[in-house]
Amino acid sequence: MATKAVEKPETLQRKVYLELDADARADGLSPVNVFLSFAIVASVATAILETEISLSSGREVYFRTAEIFFGVTFLIEYLTRLWIAPLRFPELSPVMARLKWALSPLSLIDLLALLPLLFVAQAAPTVVIRLVRLLRVLRLAKLGRMSKAFDLVMETFASRRYELGVTGGIGIVLLIATSTVLYLVEGHIQPEAFGSIPRALWWGVITLTTIGYGDVYPVTPLGKIFAGVTAVIGIGLVAAPTGILAAGFAEELREKSASKTKTKTETKTGS
Repeated sequence: MATKAVEKPETLQRKVYLELDADARADGLSPVNVFLSFAIVASVATAILETEISLSSGREVYFRTAEIFFGVTFLIEYLTRLWIAPLRFPELSPVMARLKWALSPLSLIDLLALLPLLFVAQAAPTVVIRLVRLLRVLRLAKLGRMSKAFDLVMETFASRRYELGVTGGIGIVLLIATSTVLYLVEGHIQPEAFGSIPRALWWGVITLTTIGYGDVYPVTPLGKIFAGVTAVIGIGLVAAPTGILAAGFAEELREKSASKTKTKTETKTGS
């Protein structure tokens, strides 16, 4: 008589892993991740509002209390994610899995975002306070792990890194070339703006990126003609990365869709 296998109950670590790690779930965000997403947005909004003196003056205790609450919340999240890291990397030993997780870019950002908790209870110089506020805004990057769309963005950038690198290289060459030409054409007329290639680089940046602040511009006919050509080239230069990334997104989505279809087909066939 065959003995029926008894399934082992899920451990607490496994349950926490399924609740906290968005990649481990197939049915979207868990209530814990929804709460953390709201906490991230609220903490960044609080950091932004605190920079307005008319709002923060006289209410320092409320902002400090809010920061302590958010800081403690994210500290608990960080330690919990560190605890469940072995389940994310089952091929590694627990120590190496936690080390690999701790050294990942998003985890390092998490760690930086915890630093404000060290300064919230004590007075600090103005420069340090502004740096701390910047670190609090960095918490927005934590939203990346709450959505699989962030993984798609990273995969697209990784798959198109060569094309983006070539586009960036072309942009740097054009920037230096156009700035050099304007230095030669306008340098003796406008020494403050085009008296050297480094000075002309500012004009090159705002022209190639099609921003055009209007604070620096050529005045000679030849300079204007070349500036017009540079502006037209800049339109194509800015559009190129957009097209590359759009094509990359479409390709990644097709591959994921094909992979899901194949998995469903194999599941039906196996059953």
